[in-house]
Amino acid sequence: MNSQLVQDFFREDKLPHIWCPGCGHGIIMRAIAVAIENLGLDKDKVCIVSGIGCSSRAPGYMDFNTLHTTHGRALAFATGVKHANPELEVIVITGDGDASAIGGNHLIHAARRNIGITTIVFNNNIYGMTGGQYSPTTPTGELGTTAPYGNIDPSFDIAKLAAAAGATYAARSTAYHARPLAKYIETAIAHKGFSLVEAISTCPTYYGRKNKKGSAVQMLNYLKESFVDIKAAEKLPAEKLVGKHIMGEFKNVKDQEEYTDLYAKIIERMKGAK
Repeated sequence: MNSQLVQDFFREDKLPHIWCPGCGHGIIMRAIAVAIENLGLDKDKVCIVSGIGCSSRAPGYMDFNTLHTTHGRALAFATGVKHANPELEVIVITGDGDASAIGGNHLIHAARRNIGITTIVFNNNIYGMTGGQYSPTTPTGELGTTAPYGNIDPSFDIAKLAAAAGATYAARSTAYHARPLAKYIETAIAHKGFSLVEAISTCPTYYGRKNKKGSAVQMLNYLKESFVDIKAAEKLPAEKLVGKHIMGEFKNVKDQEEYTDLYAKIIERMKGAK
């Protein structure tokens, strides 16, 4: 992370961060800062909201209007912020458990409303902060402290879940693919409507160690080797995609009206009816 980016967008007195060595969350946090820098946004017009979890430490380090809320409720708080001041760029930072377990209903309803919030899901396939419990994105068969003999649940595809629920922008990248990740986040923030970027992270401490995934470098190399861009995947035969994961833009709809704009029209109609 270059020093100017740190000076411009981070609370230096809160650094260094407390994430474990090898955690991918710092890379994702930087990608958000790069996206904001590229867009030239006014810091005072940006509000970053988080819930509870490893990822939700990020707003404490980022020098914007920030709000650290309760577990699973970041999108509910963010909805209130966006309604109170629609001119703000509201960005939610959340984890895979925070977003798709306790916060799952908030996610699908924010998506179906198409409210102008950008959600960045730091997906490390585990509940890291609270002790390594399996989450809704832990792959079937993998281990967690609450699944010592293997997780039997099928896992959520968060990007496609959001797209199916009505999000008008949905994308996925990884902590290894940091440049496209920053670009997707930039596009998501600039997008008019509900946008979600799933950022696949690494957790060497709990997920990696429990499932014998090797070192932090090996886990990043796995992301490098196993993720295929959606455009490249469309040209590959099925056998070449066995064991691979897809990243890229899954949905980008630009002609659907944003929720707070619709709400403002309701208010104007109410005024006219008096």
